[in-house]
Amino acid sequence: MNKLSIEKRAMILTMLVEGSSMRSVSRIADVSINTVTKLLVDAGIVCAEYQNEHLLNIKSKRVQCDEIWSFCYSKEKNVSPEDKGILGHGDVYTWTAIDADTKLAISWLVGRRDYEYAEEFIGDLASRLSDRIQLTSDGYGCYINAVEKMFGGMVDYAMLVKIYGEENKSQKRYSPASFVSSERRVMAGNPDMDYVSTSYVERNNLTMRMGMRRFTRLTNGFSKKIENLAHAVALHFMHYNFVRIHKTLKTSPAMAAGVTNTLWSMNDVVALIDAKEELKDRSRGKYKTRI
Repeated sequence: MNKLSIEKRAMILTMLVEGSSMRSVSRIADVSINTVTKLLVDAGIVCAEYQNEHLLNIKSKRVQCDEIWSFCYSKEKNVSPEDKGILGHGDVYTWTAIDADTKLAISWLVGRRDYEYAEEFIGDLASRLSDRIQLTSDGYGCYINAVEKMFGGMVDYAMLVKIYGEENKSQKRYSPASFVSSERRVMAGNPDMDYVSTSYVERNNLTMRMGMRRFTRLTNGFSKKIENLAHAVALHFMHYNFVRIHKTLKTSPAMAAGVTNTLWSMNDVVALIDAKEELKDRSRGKYKTRI
């Protein structure tokens, strides 16, 4: 079977995390769209597995949480009646948690914006931390019980509730409602009110929209399958955490957080894919010694 070189596959993955669409990547790299899709799937799987195994015992002090909207298959208003309520048809939210100091993306989850997913997301975040933290979220009510249940009171938690004015109906699609004020609310423990903020995680939302074509608003670059959206998010955070140098930190978030002591490249991500494929081949007996 023909296989693209490590450099070619690294180039394709780099274009994907820099905001290019899959079809534009296939044209520039002169490969089929199926090749790009398969590489995204393979990369997404290994990136999710690697970060799930290594983003543990994170020594964090302050964490910010948020949710970012996208959609799969079609806009929510255009979902057919028989597909209503099925995850992967209509609105999809990605929950994210960012360390305020190292900017490390500690946890994320692709799914619905409801209590079930809030609980799963907060539970995963809590399991990856080594010490008590100060947590800040927006005013979404599902966080309250989820944080109480998953942290068991061992957290200093505050909400930053933002208040917006009336929407400009003539510019509703392009301009958000004007910001009026914000309110800091203590929800658990004793959070330092000077650090109650969601600025870093909201800035990360912009990074996600710029780095993943399927998150760009008002385009046809949306995800057709929720599985591919999840793979794209895993690849994005692998690049963000391990490969990309943060302009403020002058190093990668993973290095700043002590998760790794080396700066990765996309070639290293491709090496993870090859290692997984080799392991599969060995388990199938492809490399057994002939007698």
